[in-house]
Amino acid sequence: MIELTENEKSLIRIIQADIPVAEQPYKTIAEQLGITEAEVIAKIKEFREKGYIRRFGATLRHREAGISANGMGIWIVPKNDAERIGNIMASFKEVTHCYERPTFSDWPYNFYTMIHGKTRDDCEAIAKKISEATGIKEYSLLYSTKEFKKTSMKYFEDGEEG
Repeated sequence: MIELTENEKSLIRIIQADIPVAEQPYKTIAEQLGITEAEVIAKIKEFREKGYIRRFGATLRHREAGISANGMGIWIVPKNDAERIGNIMASFKEVTHCYERPTFSDWPYNFYTMIHGKTRDDCEAIAKKISEATGIKEYSLLYSTKEFKKTSMKYFEDGEEG
């Protein structure tokens, strides 16, 4: 089990939320914690080196940026070719998520790709390119009708012992 100090948990609480929109966001975080900007950067690097943080990145609010369509590609991929096909699907820049999951007697789809575009036609065109690149012809795109929740995982909440 990983033992974290209260200061480390406080840093995680801050960086798991939206990073401040500022010229020096790490300095803003440091001021909240009462430490230096260099200490914040060093601690984040340490977390990455130890594997506590797998990646550290920004999330674009895609609708505000004009990317308003997303389709969940559902695919029937032969099990014996899953690794090769999955790598091809994941290589498309328009694909942000690519997963293999189990099938069921009434649900044969075992691969899922989240495809983003400005329009549904864009998503359909990307799915067609994926189909051509992989040779997978049995697929469909599912589009959201309503969003009930979309958040990042929170590992430590304010006031939580952790």
